Amino acid sequence: MSLSGILPGRLGFGTAPLGNMFRAIPDDEALATVEAAWDHGIRYFDTAPFYGAGLAETRLGQVLSTKPRDSYVLSTKVGRVILDELEEGARDLGEKGGLFEHGNPNKIVHEWTAEATERSIEDSLNRLGVDRLDIVWVHDIAQDFHGDLWLQKFEEARTGAFRVLSRLRDEGVIKAWGLGVNRTEPIELTLALDEPQPDCFLLAGRYTLLDHEHALQRLLPMAQEQNVDMVVGGPYSSGILAGGSHFEYQQAPPEIVERVGKLKALAEKHGVGIKAAALQFSLAHPTAAAVVPGATRPSRIAEDTAALTEKIPAAFWQELRAAGLVSPAAPLPEGA
Repeated sequence: MSLSGILPGRLGFGTAPLGNMFRAIPDDEALATVEAAWDHGIRYFDTAPFYGAGLAETRLGQVLSTKPRDSYVLSTKVGRVILDELEEGARDLGEKGGLFEHGNPNKIVHEWTAEATERSIEDSLNRLGVDRLDIVWVHDIAQDFHGDLWLQKFEEARTGAFRVLSRLRDEGVIKAWGLGVNRTEPIELTLALDEPQPDCFLLAGRYTLLDHEHALQRLLPMAQEQNVDMVVGGPYSSGILAGGSHFEYQQAPPEIVERVGKLKALAEKHGVGIKAAALQFSLAHPTAAAVVPGATRPSRIAEDTAALTEKIPAAFWQELRAAGLVSPAAPLPEGA
């Protein structure tokens, strides 16, 4: 099913930062940010149990559970079950160590079996305070969390989570399912399967102004051919494209800082906001149904909604292309 029949608009709200990613966010600030998203007309919200060990879902639910359920679209993820038991010592999060060190201290079980998938969904509904989900993503079955073991995790998901979610979709319990990952390979592998077939995928950080060439080589042509839509996560590349200092959830290396400097210089030359360039670039690909930047301050929501409709001159995109800052294969926004 195409996401155009499910999503209420092209701008969603990503809640990873509400799980206290990088910093401890006061509850009132987190809730005010969700309310700001609502007040600015955003009606698609994406979350996950992993974000702060349930914290993001709980915070999002405090706001959404007061809204009419038919008035918004909600997606969450499976693959992590949050226990009442508290974690002892540092979490093992592969390349993402320390990502949610300010989140809830609950122990996280990483499991993609059928039983864990059903439990994860039930727990998410309870934390969110809602009676149903619209889209469910299979979360993080990729190299960045599991290294050389990622194919084992993929197989666990293929015979577990994939089949559960296919059944729930066929029964009408959910509207769609797919993978939510930071790498292209698990999605490519899924699209090559005879069964089960996903409807869509959430690709974080791999279709941005800073990083898009790899996705254009194989994944996105496959998705187009199969009519599988993409939600773009992390359009600001962990914040470096929105004034932050993180890239790939870590401090940005010098070569990335240099590239961002070139992008910003061209943006300033043409009077273009870098957020507008980032969002509109990600949405220009035909498979891109929506983009879901995250935020932890209400003021950021106004910036995001304005960036979506900002007028960007064609000369800006043409100069980016000429400077080698975007791939020759990348579709550019209309008029470029």
